[in-house]
Amino acid sequence: MFREDLHQARTGTRSAVIATLRNTAIGWHRTNGETNIARADRRADRRSKDLITAATRSYPNTQ
Repeated sequence: MFREDLHQARTGTRSAVIATLRNTAIGWHRTNGETNIARADRRADRRSKDLITAATRSYPNTQ
């Protein structure tokens, strides 16, 4: 999903940011009961709108 091998972020903090995003995605899938992380990544890649909705629906509206 993240295509880490294609990224040219090899030095500095960019590689740490990519690793953090990847670990966050894995944690998100595990929290939601996924046992096959690769399959969950592929599904999330195809249905990005559903992932955004799921990530933002738990936050209360502040006005």
